[in-house]
Amino acid sequence: MPRLSRRTFLKTAAAVGATSLPLFNIARAGQSPNSKINVAVVGAGGMGGYAYRRARDMENLVAFCDVDFARAGRALGNHPEIPRFKDYRVMLDQMGDQIDAVAISTPDHTHFPITMAALERKKHVFVQKPLAHNIWECRTLRQAAAEAKVVTQMGNQGHCMEGIRRIKEWYDAGILGEVREVITWTDRPIEPWFVPPASFPPATSAVPDSLDWDLWQGPVATTREFSEAYVPTRWRGWWDYGLGALGDIGCHTFDAPFWVLDLGMPTKVEIEREEPPHPDFIPMSSVVTYHFPARGNQPPVTLKWFERGYEVPKPAGWPEDRALPAEGGMYMVGSKETLMHPGMRPRSPRIIPDDRRRELREELSQIERLPSGGPGPIEEWFAAIKGGPAPGSPFEYAAPLTEMVLIGALAQRGGKNIEWDDAKMQVKGQPEFDNWIKEPVRPGWEYGSHS
Repeated sequence: MPRLSRRTFLKTAAAVGATSLPLFNIARAGQSPNSKINVAVVGAGGMGGYAYRRARDMENLVAFCDVDFARAGRALGNHPEIPRFKDYRVMLDQMGDQIDAVAISTPDHTHFPITMAALERKKHVFVQKPLAHNIWECRTLRQAAAEAKVVTQMGNQGHCMEGIRRIKEWYDAGILGEVREVITWTDRPIEPWFVPPASFPPATSAVPDSLDWDLWQGPVATTREFSEAYVPTRWRGWWDYGLGALGDIGCHTFDAPFWVLDLGMPTKVEIEREEPPHPDFIPMSSVVTYHFPARGNQPPVTLKWFERGYEVPKPAGWPEDRALPAEGGMYMVGSKETLMHPGMRPRSPRIIPDDRRRELREELSQIERLPSGGPGPIEEWFAAIKGGPAPGSPFEYAAPLTEMVLIGALAQRGGKNIEWDDAKMQVKGQPEFDNWIKEPVRPGWEYGSHS
């Protein structure tokens, strides 16, 4: 398995109250639904608040790790007795035998090294979406998780919802007929996450005392001076750190069609964008069209992704004077019926138009139901660690879902239509994409080749 090369130094980190930690380790002891899992949280501010609260309320919260103690201040302040670290490697080195599971809520570009370090130590891992920042990382994490034989989960809330189960039930029962077209859309990129700087490179300033800027940049090969154009929320617009609106929302909105239609990988992706590609910053508006081949007895599928600024075509039967949901949504066009869910996640799917939904109500109610998911992705993850049902978005599923998203991001980043060779993990005839498929890293952050 690939391993992280140790840096020539490890940052000194305070570890407060370590002797008072619960010593039971579920990863080594017999699993029991009544046992508590020792959870380390990496990224305790922002989205990390969800992981922190669930670990605190449901299991044993045993360690915090965050490169900015000020941003994580609320969590840290509420628990001065919990050891806190800035470098996840120091945390795992010092407390590895007291940690069962690691919940990671950091910017996209650091998901991979933190996750790999946890998997190497046989820790159960939860990671926010998207799973990784490039396609090689996705495939490497999937293999590493299989070898580690631990419970993994990506933070994809929609896959826990009843709505995605209704979509699969209806499709599998033949209600929709053959689906050849899927339309998805989002209101992003919008503030506060996506804000182009006034100039390139952006204006720099002194690094805040609370932030370890070197650790925040992690493996990225281009070392940048600190700028408020990146943190705390604007990193998603920079290719080195985020993956644009598609990387932000794609794993949510593509989840239902990817799972239900068993899409696999596209063979071709087309891109429409008004401004030329920028080497550092995402397009602020684009349309991405995925082409999926036939799968068994299922026909080819075209999936379109519309970002803010483009008009989304309305499905047949949708009232002309009624706007589509502004936040975003998804609809599948079947040979029999059209299905839609508003919003980025499949919370409330419906057959459209409304009169057709009313006509089908009785038939839909008779379809056998799939088992329910957990109340949330972390709750599912905890239950699976204790021997419950497998979570809905383990790396075996989350890696290819994320890879599909990243293939579209490649076309956005290059501003070119691409043909994808899944077996060779490359864009056909365009080697300039290679460094985005497996991104270079700076010295001290290298992993071995994936086989």
